[in-house]
Amino acid sequence: MDSNNLIIENMANPHELERMFRQEPEAFKKSFAYAWEQNPESQALAVWYERLYFKETVHTEKASLLQKDFLSMGILAILAGIITRIIFHFVEQQAIAPINLVFGILPCMAIYFVYNNFPKKNVLYTLAASFIISGFYLNMLTLEHKDSILLAYLHLPIFLWVLVGLAFTGNEYGIGSARLAYLKFNGEFCILFASMAISGMLLTALTMQLFRFVGMDISQFYFKNVVLIGAAALAIVATYLVSRNLKLAKNIAPYIAKIFSPLVLLTLLVYLITVTWVGKNPFLDRDFLLSFNGILLSVLAVTIFSITESGIDEKKGISDYINFALILLALIIDSVALSAIVFRLSSYGITPNRLAVLGVNLLIWANLIWIMLSYMRFLQNKTGPLAIQNAVTKYLPIYGLWAAFVTFTFPLIFN
Repeated sequence: MDSNNLIIENMANPHELERMFRQEPEAFKKSFAYAWEQNPESQALAVWYERLYFKETVHTEKASLLQKDFLSMGILAILAGIITRIIFHFVEQQAIAPINLVFGILPCMAIYFVYNNFPKKNVLYTLAASFIISGFYLNMLTLEHKDSILLAYLHLPIFLWVLVGLAFTGNEYGIGSARLAYLKFNGEFCILFASMAISGMLLTALTMQLFRFVGMDISQFYFKNVVLIGAAALAIVATYLVSRNLKLAKNIAPYIAKIFSPLVLLTLLVYLITVTWVGKNPFLDRDFLLSFNGILLSVLAVTIFSITESGIDEKKGISDYINFALILLALIIDSVALSAIVFRLSSYGITPNRLAVLGVNLLIWANLIWIMLSYMRFLQNKTGPLAIQNAVTKYLPIYGLWAAFVTFTFPLIFN
């Protein structure tokens, strides 16, 4: 598809231009420059030029908006820190499960997105009800280390992460580009949070050493009242900075994706050859099967991160072929893992752990097939990059539904 020609051809068709922009905003913007250069007299393109490149001239209004956003961020950051500290107190008393700590951060992130992009009432009510019901349900479970309850603890954050995604996308939750923006946000958020967290760890080490010089050990107090509160508040600060279009994370993320993907591919190929050589068997070795699944999730995460952060242009590059190789590798790993899980189920019977692992592996396998087929058609010039992005974004709610199913039903089924 030649987007440049399409923009020029549809200058008199505003509906088609709007559709093209909503489907692929980044590609549209890149292609627009050529169309505008060729047709500077076009009134329709002049309107689009102002829409794409308009710069705010009323500085007082912009400053006021930034001040308002900063204030809301500050309040939510303090609130997240205080809530997390209160929850940790009850965790210390063994009154509630440690997983409750996520309720100090994720709801505040959701509130930040809702405040800055207020959605319709049905979205708002869904978010509020889901968080409240999840919190009540989690704390109705017994504090036993049963497999079904531990699985609920593991899957709850995934479900809540999808809810934060709903808050992020707001009324556009059904649009692929909005979901893709949420995935990009996560990549940039992790980079920025990690960068600031490393600085925080250095400050913590320095502070505790300074107090040791005067014979005081403040490690426990500092962790409870500074590190814990600071980490929770930092998540909201990172959310604000990424949302405000911080250039640092946005500029670094694509390069990390391009550098990290080939390194992961090479490392995993060497690892798989090595474990095959030494005769490790995921069918019989349970711990190795778990590590195999860990590798699978890592490859899937790296692949999605690479797709969303590197971007996919009409012109194919080496990164596209590396992504495709990673997808094939993940599919091979998942197929082996699925075979081993089915073997263990048929040989040793059904348990909550085996059923949960089987379910998530089946979901990942289907998602990888979809992404692989989309990428294959893209590399063969049969489709555009939108098909690959759809394969990634449209599948996200299914992971959330599975996480909700495990969280809310497994403790009841395997009681």
